[in-house]
Order: sequence, then C-alpha cells, then structure tokens
Amino acid sequence: MNTNDYKVPPERLRWTVEPQSFPFECTDELQPLDGFIGQNRAIEAIHFALEVAKPGYNLFVTGLTGTGKTSAIKSHIQALIEEHKAEGLKFEVADWAYVYNFSDPDQPRVLKLSKGRGSQLRQQVEQLLTTLRSEIPKIFSSDEYQEQRKRTEEEGRARYQRTMEELQQEMRAENFGIQFSPMGVNLFPLKDGKPLTPEEFTALSEGERRAVDQKRESLMSRVQSTLEILRSIETETLNQVRALERSAAEGGLAYIFTEAQRQGQQQEVVNFLQALKEYTLNNLRLFQESQDQPPPTQPPGPPQPPGSQRNPFLPYEVNLLVDNSDVQNVPVIIESNPTWGNLFGRIERRAVMGTYLSDHTMLKPGGVHRANGGYLILNVRDALMNAGVWEGLKRVIRNQEARLEDPFEQFGFLAPQALRPQPIPLDIKVVLTGDEATYRLLYTYDQEDLWELFKVKAEFDYQINLTQENISAYCNFICAVCKTEGLLPFDREGAAQVVEYGARLVSDQGKLSSRFGVVKDLLIEADYWARRDGSSMVGGSHVKKALEERVYRHNLIEERLRNLTSEGTIMVDLQGSVVGQINGLVVYDLGDFSFGRPARITVKTFAGSKGVVNIERESQLSGRIHDKGVLILSGYLGWKYAQERPLSLSASISFEQSYEGVEGDSASSTELYAILSSLSELPLKQNIAVTGSVNQKGEIQPIGGVNQKVEGFFDLCRLSGLTGDQGVIIPHQNVRNLMLRQDVVEAVEQGKFHVYAVETIDQGMEALTGVQAGERQPDGVYSQGTVNYLVDKRLKELGESMRGYYGAMLGEPVA
Repeated sequence: MNTNDYKVPPERLRWTVEPQSFPFECTDELQPLDGFIGQNRAIEAIHFALEVAKPGYNLFVTGLTGTGKTSAIKSHIQALIEEHKAEGLKFEVADWAYVYNFSDPDQPRVLKLSKGRGSQLRQQVEQLLTTLRSEIPKIFSSDEYQEQRKRTEEEGRARYQRTMEELQQEMRAENFGIQFSPMGVNLFPLKDGKPLTPEEFTALSEGERRAVDQKRESLMSRVQSTLEILRSIETETLNQVRALERSAAEGGLAYIFTEAQRQGQQQEVVNFLQALKEYTLNNLRLFQESQDQPPPTQPPGPPQPPGSQRNPFLPYEVNLLVDNSDVQNVPVIIESNPTWGNLFGRIERRAVMGTYLSDHTMLKPGGVHRANGGYLILNVRDALMNAGVWEGLKRVIRNQEARLEDPFEQFGFLAPQALRPQPIPLDIKVVLTGDEATYRLLYTYDQEDLWELFKVKAEFDYQINLTQENISAYCNFICAVCKTEGLLPFDREGAAQVVEYGARLVSDQGKLSSRFGVVKDLLIEADYWARRDGSSMVGGSHVKKALEERVYRHNLIEERLRNLTSEGTIMVDLQGSVVGQINGLVVYDLGDFSFGRPARITVKTFAGSKGVVNIERESQLSGRIHDKGVLILSGYLGWKYAQERPLSLSASISFEQSYEGVEGDSASSTELYAILSSLSELPLKQNIAVTGSVNQKGEIQPIGGVNQKVEGFFDLCRLSGLTGDQGVIIPHQNVRNLMLRQDVVEAVEQGKFHVYAVETIDQGMEALTGVQAGERQPDGVYSQGTVNYLVDKRLKELGESMRGYYGAMLGEPVA
C-alpha cells in the first residue's frame, strides 16, 4: 500500500487566476460595474414583485449582509420608474395635510392635495389670516359701520331705559321703590315718596308689617317679568350688533374668501375654506382685539372641552404632513430606524397648566406617510426589535391606511388627551430585507400573515459561479469601488488576488463570493497599504498585506492556543505513532474570525456490552449532531464486523483537554480510526491530522472549514518544525473547497507538508497505519495481517471472553 496514492497534488490545493489573462494593465482602463453579478433568481423576483400592483404582493428580500440587497432594490425601483416614464405613465403622488375639524377639534381632518399644492395651501391660509387681521379692523373702524352700530346700540339703550322707567313708575304707584345692585334687586316701601326708615318700619304694627311684606312679594313677580324683558332687550341688541358686524364683515371679506376658494380648486379645500369663513364670521371679535393685547385662549365660537387651552387662531394653521413638491417621480423611503414614531408618525404634546394638550398642528409623519404612493424599504430585524412595530406594519398593509396613534395605547397605557386624526389611505409597496433564518422563523410562527402580506420572496445567494464573465465583472466591480471611494487603481496582480479572495470567502474552487461588502472592505484596506508604501497602484503584495494584517488584528486567541500547544501545555503529538490516539481537527468560530487547530482524541476498548461511549456526551459537553456522529460508529462496526455474531464491545471516546462544548460530526471518521486502532493495536501516525464525517457504510463525507483546519495544523507543525512527513487527511469531496494560503501550497510543493484525500475508512486506515485494510474473502474472513483482519480477530476474542464470563456466572462449563 502506498500513501502517495491519496496525496492531493499542489495544483489542486488552490484555484488561481493568471494575472496576464486580464486584458488591462490597471482597473482604471475598465468600465465601472453597472448592474449585479450572478443574482438572476433574486433580480427576477424583485422585478416581478415591483411590477405586480396587487394587494399582498410586497417583497421580502433575504440574503447575507453585503450581498447587495438594498442596492439591488433601489436600482430596480429606479429602473422601473424610468421605464414607466418612457411609456408615458404619470405618477400619482400627492401632498397630505391635516386641518382643523370645526365640528370635532379632537378629530383633525385630512386633505389629499395634488403634488406641490400642500405648501401653496399653507401659504395661502397664512396670508389669509394676515389679510383678515388687517382688513377686519378697517371694516369695523369705517364711519358707515360705526354710524349703524351707534344707532343700533342707542335704540337698544333707549328701549332698556323706557322699560326701567315704566317699572319704577309702577312701583312708586304702589308706594315702593326699586334698587338694582350686584347682589340682586331690592324692593323697599315708600312713605311720602321717601324710603321708609328702619325705625319707621319697626314702629308699624305687626299687621301693617305683614301687609307690606305680602305686597313686596306680589310685586317681585312683576319685577322678575320686567327683568326678563330687559335681558331680552340686551340680547336682542347684542344680536343686532353681531348681525351688523357679520353683515359688514361678510360684505367686506367676500372677495377675500372667494379668491381663496377659487385658488383652492379641489372640493375638499373649498369645503375647508368655506368652514373657515364661517368660523371667521362667528368669531369676528378675535380680530377686534388690540394688537398690543395677547389673543384670548378660548375661541368664542364652537364649544370647547372643559379646561381647553386651544389657540383661537388654530383653525388658520395647515399642518402639511407630507410635502412631495420636491419628489421627482415617486417617493422611495429607506427607514433605517423603524421605531413606532419613525414608521407610523407621532402625536406631540405640550404642557399647559399641569396637563398635556395636542392639536392637529402637532401631528408628525412617519415613514409610511412619506412613502405613500411609492416604496418603503426597511430591515425586518429592526422592525421586530421595536415593540409593536411588526404588528403595526402588518395592520397598515392589510388595511391600506395609516392611522396616527399613540404608542401608549398599543401597550394598554392611558394616553393623555388623545387625538383621533382621520386615517390616510395608503398605496405603498413594502420591501423587507433580512436573513434567511428570520424569514424561516416568521414563516413558522406567523405564516398566515407573512403569506398574505409578503407573497414574493427574493433570495440573494452568497456565492456565484466562477466563470470568465463573472471574473470580468469582479474586475469591473473593483473599478467601480475605486472611483466611488477614491481609491488607487489595482494592477493585474492586485485584481487577481482580489478575485482569488472571492473564491476563498466561499471555500470553493468553482464559486466566487457575492458578498461584495466584504470585498469592498479588502479594497479599502489594500489601498491603505499601497498609499503607505508610496505606490501609485495597488498590487498583489498590498492585497496580501491587507489580508495578513486583518488576520493579525483578530488572531490573538489562535496564537495563544498555538503557543500553548507548542509549549506542551495542550498535549498534541506531532511525531511517532500511538495506538488508539489520533489528532482530530476542530474549528473555533469567534464570529469575526475563525481558525482551526488539532485536538487529541483517544479511545480505549475493552470487554463489555456498552458499545461506543461518548465521554463528551456523558459529561454534557456534546451537541446533538456530535452525538449522532458517535452513534453512527456503532452502526458501522455492527455492519462491518457483527454479521454472524453479536458485537461485544465497550469503547470510550474522549476529546482530551476539552472543557467546552463539542458540536458537529466532522470528527466522526477520526473517532472511528481511533477505535479501529485500539482494536487492531495498530498505531496511528501522529504526524497526520484527520477530519471528515462518516456514514454507516464507512464512506467519508464532506465537512466545513476545511481551509482553516488544514492551515491550523500546518501552522502548528511549522512552529514545531516541518519534518516532511506531516500532513492532513480530508474527505475527497472537500478537495474542491481548498483555497489554502500560498505558504501552505508552497510547503506542499517542496514536499514539506502533505494533504491527503480519502473516500472510505479503509483508505484512511491505510494512510494512517501503512497497513492494508483488507477485503473480506469468499469464506467470510479477511486477509491475514490486514487492518480488518486484526479488528475482526480482536472482536471475536472479546465476544468469546464475554460468553465465557456470563457462562461462568450461570454455572455452565467453560472449555
């Protein structure tokens, strides 16, 4: 058996692109990328969702960060807008304003105005108030008006005076006088035309005094009747004065409101101005106040709620909630912080005399209002993280209307003096961005709403096919970033290194990463090192420097563990051969950085019937996938060696010096090698580390993190000294995933390090022991001296020992 049969040649350890194959000297010669690379599935889904103008056809875009989701959405929305413009379609974008509700101030009315009309209406009403403040005092100061008012008031006073005199004369005829005071009306008896003094009243007999009191009471009814007449005279005079005021103002202001209503054009605006005119005519005294006096806080017109402190000029204020006068086509709103207020608007308040008041001028818009008639883009995770926003968003989409509500009410709190503004009809297309896990979570727990409201899903892939077309597009992307970010141009070698990095990101020799945000970061960092080097272009050495420095900034823990291993604190043998001991490869994922390192795995086998015991599981340090991988080992052993007799075996497996959880099945083949070594007593090479999953048929299965695992073991071997016989065994399927560092590839080329690829457990045992695995012969036994022969022989011995042990316990004769 020859171990070289399983070696992976150096040319297959890394995909490379020849810089000379690029048809440019530097990226400045290229055209910047215009479009997206390799996302046809997602692009078609976006186009479909944006084109279908039906309820529920909103868009949910998934994909990893940096794959260009938001950029693609914005680009396609703009392209769709341009396409509609070319077809001559007109966009119906409106302004929205809240105005005073004269019948119920707590329910402000909403006006839908043609684009740009909102600001005009606001200015028009402001100018109208200014005109009223100027013109109404002029009307009331005119000689004609003053003459008519004076005549009306004098007539009222004359009638009042005559009625009073008639009452006084009537009382005198009954020998009574009458006196009016703030305390009321007082009737007192007269004698000889003069009021009766207290002494004179006391001197009267009891009968005379009683007669005076009775007469006073009878006269009081007459006095009350006369007082009612006086009050009616006052009211009639006041009404006549107000009618005169209204008549004078109506005539004088007719042209002002007629012109305003003519400019209003829309019926809703005309109706509002008509109501405003009526309010003005009913509250003319507001404009008669001295300019030096502050306006009253309570309008004398419509009834106000108790304690209200509303500004009487509030009806003359237009709250332009959404002003689309500057929007060229349709609004496209990207809400980066979708809190309740930012998304659905808010009702502001002001503190007045110990309470909180609000009105229609204190209504503020949210993203749904600004996006009305267009597109709203937000991140689903942000929406879910803000209390009430997800449910509120679904309600807005389902009802197709936006209600300005207090967030307090959504959580059961009592909102102070809550307004109930009229809802605004909505016509928006909502686009959610997020990751696949969040989409699946929502589909599991909120399936009905998600299906009803977001019928289209666009999934951005994190990788694209490695084709010549996509390689050229990568170079065009580099050109685009250089121009937009002001970076130095990249030469051929620099561009080649970036493209190879794209393959490294996805660990696939046939794919490139589509996470262009990550690639962009590399371009910026490489530009830094090129400028520091005084270069006019970014070369391959600068890209390599950027990658090395990025690793250096993050690999402190990796370096400490490597040093601990080299010092012997973490025990790993890199030379010799040991029975039942092997170096497995594990990956540590720290979030922003991942690295591989070897871990010693030991196995002890002995007589018993417990089967394979996972010490990690028994100590609750094993994950479910790792547990499954260990259980598969029992299936393989039973299928391979226990077809004619029960499997009598106890084997304990342990990850030595492992104090944290172990997850994944990538060490299952490694554990199986150690079990077979312990049974056959064939030592395993410690200079070869192993990774790979295995199934019950003994076939090696691919794993993840193959590059980190190979490089982790290589770094440790290099630190201890490369001997030329060290290497790593990987699954044969993972060869296409190899994008190893250049120093690893060079060591393999020089014969200092090796990478082996195997398909089965038998091949792996041959590589690790140097002994042939052996095939089962027609008589059912394995070739003598092979791995499988020794394993089978040992299992038979364990079975016989167990049979003898239990037979002795039962009193059976033992041969």
